[in-house]
This record gives sequence, C-alpha cells and structure tokens, in this order.
Amino acid sequence: MVQWVLVRERELNLLWDKRLWSYYHLIETNGKMAEDKKINLFLDSGAFSAKTQGVTIDIQEYISFIKEHESVIEIYANLDVIGDPVATWKNQRIMENAGLHPIPCYHHGEDIKWLEKYLEKYEYIALGGMVKAGNKNLIQWLDRIFPQYICDEKGFPKVKIHGFGLTSLPLMLRYPWYSVDSTSWVITGRLGSIYIPRFRSGEWIYDEQSWKIAVSNRSPGIKEAGQHISTLSKKEREILLNYIHNKGYVLGKSEYKKENQDYELKENEKWTEKKPIDKKAKREVEIILEPGISNKYQLRDEMNIIYFLDLEKSMPEWPWAFKTQTTTSKGIF
Repeated sequence: MVQWVLVRERELNLLWDKRLWSYYHLIETNGKMAEDKKINLFLDSGAFSAKTQGVTIDIQEYISFIKEHESVIEIYANLDVIGDPVATWKNQRIMENAGLHPIPCYHHGEDIKWLEKYLEKYEYIALGGMVKAGNKNLIQWLDRIFPQYICDEKGFPKVKIHGFGLTSLPLMLRYPWYSVDSTSWVITGRLGSIYIPRFRSGEWIYDEQSWKIAVSNRSPGIKEAGQHISTLSKKEREILLNYIHNKGYVLGKSEYKKENQDYELKENEKWTEKKPIDKKAKREVEIILEPGISNKYQLRDEMNIIYFLDLEKSMPEWPWAFKTQTTTSKGIF
C-alpha cells in the first residue's frame, strides 16, 4: 500500500506514523521533535526550500541532526543539490561514509545515467524537481522512466519510488509510487477550503479529481457561485454537509463586531483583519459561537488529512503494474 507522508507536525496525533518533516523548516523555526512518541518519520533535507531562500544547508550539521534523532527518524533523504547531480552524488557518498543510509534523489531534467546509477544499488529512490515542471512535462518524463527503467517487463516497479512534492491525483493514480508528499493539504486549509471526493450513485469516488470547496467565513470566494459552500445548489450543499458530518465535523457558527484597536480579545474571539493604519479606526472581531471548519483552520487541516488517508485506502496495494495510457481528447486533468 502507498505509504503516505505529509509535511510537518500539526495539532493532530493521528498521523504520528505517517509524516514527513523538512530539516530546513526545523532549523529555520527552531522546531523540536517529540521523541517520547512512537513514530516513523521521513526526513527531507529541505534543499528545494532552502535554495529558494538563498540558504545553504551544511551537510555535516544535517548528518549530526539525523544521528542525534535516529530513534524517531526511520527514513531520510540525501542532501540533494538542485541542478547539480554530481554534487548530489557527492553528498550521497559523504552521508554513507558517515554510516548513514539516505535515499538518493534523481531530479527531473537530469541525465538518465544518474537514475541508472541509483537503480544499480538502491531499493528506495526519490524523484524530485517536479514541482515547477508542469503536469504535461511530467507525464512525458514519467511515461518514459517508469516503463523503461523503474518497472519490469510486466509493469511492476523493481524498486520503491518516492515522489517529492507530488499529490496531483491523476499523476498519483497513473504511476505505482510507493510514497509521495506535498503541502497541498495544509495550503488548501489555510486558504479556507477542504477536499472532498466526488459523489455518484450514493458512493464517494476517489479515483477522480477531488472537489475543492471553500468553507471559511473569510474566503474570497464566498460571493462566487459554486465556489463556496454558501453559494452551492441545495443538493450540492446537502452532499457536502453530509460528508462533513459523517467525518465528525460541523460547519461552525460565528458572529462579528467592531472594536477599538486596544480591545482585549476573549477566549472565543479573534481579529479578522490586519491592524488599520488609522489608530482611531475600529477593527473587526470574529466571535466563535460554535467551532467548526468555517472558523477553525485546524479543523480544515484535519478534514484534508482525512481525505488523503481515505484516498490511500482506496488505492491498489503496492506494488501494482504501470500501464502506458493514452490521453483522450478531453485530457486527464
């Protein structure tokens, strides 16, 4: 079965054994790992995020961090160097010479000889550099490397493959990944939306593109027809609410008021807007009468995680065979 890994610890405890942390994120935020819990942690170096911020990760510090927390880190990736496969391989060897066993990473756009090199020695390989490639380019790339290099003559993968930054449903269902990770669940929740599967003939459908609907009281899409739960048709709203309630959640209720900027918030209140430049201007306060997915991003996070866990359960058990597919005129996205 696909081993799902997510990006970082949230308020939930239900994912202690299915999460991925970024080393770069931890050192930037002074984050700490709770080692009193039984977890299976997948550690990514965070090289991609570090590069976008112009930060260089010290490989010796990365090695020391892994050794210090080896009781909770089950799997860890090599400190890859985006755009430099030679340097990436050098880091692989440095980590191995230090007694570690990192997962190597082959990137989109690199010479295929590097993938061939990894396939000769390793049983678990990560594919990276896919975030900015675009789905069309990724399909062309993955349609080549899976059948020609990763899979046997019957289409079954010969090694475990992890996809960094990949939760595009069509791409997940098209290739026999062993594991993938992405921040889409948390980004979607922070933007006020939740994922739900398609619904047809009384059944939830997970092998089609999910339905992403805004539910936050503060969502920009609240006035757009069909984009927010409040603007759905009566039937669509009923289906969505049934899904929410069946998962143990509620929409929630809030009221709003205006207060002076020196007002002290009560326990069930929060500011809904940034502090105005005009010191005399009043500021809007949200009063949470009933906590729910409309007024608590943490609850939206939980619902989005549950969606992906249910999606995992619906997928075929790994390993399964890759079969070359022909894109129809309608496309697969």
